[in-house]
Amino acid sequence: MLKTLALVIVVAVAALLLFAATRPDSFSMQRSTTIAAPPDKVFGLINDLKGFNTWNPWALKDPTSKLSYEGSNTVGVGAAYTWQGSSTGVGRMEIIESVAPAKVAARLEFKEPMAATNRVEFTLAPQAGATLVTWTMSGPMPFMSKLMSVFMSFDKMVGPDFEAGLANLKALAEK
Repeated sequence: MLKTLALVIVVAVAALLLFAATRPDSFSMQRSTTIAAPPDKVFGLINDLKGFNTWNPWALKDPTSKLSYEGSNTVGVGAAYTWQGSSTGVGRMEIIESVAPAKVAARLEFKEPMAATNRVEFTLAPQAGATLVTWTMSGPMPFMSKLMSVFMSFDKMVGPDFEAGLANLKALAEK
């Protein structure tokens, strides 16, 4: 009886690991909103990291988080900041592409609680007196992330924060 139970457990764990191995090698998630403001105004709130952190949902979520800007330039390509917080962990973000007023891309490095490097991209498209803003995050899915994705949806876990951030950006840009 014990041998049969042990065999069933081993087979179930092996099946789970094999299933996880078949998951995609990368992920991409995005959210969009329309903001009643011109693209250049919205762009300024994304391309300047100090402006970004006035609506960034994670910076607002953890008021004890310590933000540190690298160098004197917080705007455009090369601008970077690090954060360290009790609920946000430790990480760094650097703007790697800036095309006014249409696109800002950044390298997002998470160091704690789990190491990961992703790409974040904001695209802005004019739309009849407003701006359509799309926030995308993409990156690799190492095996542990694939295994975790069997039990929880990254999109459902992070998507609401993207939605909150875009709502914060909308409120700020429409003032």
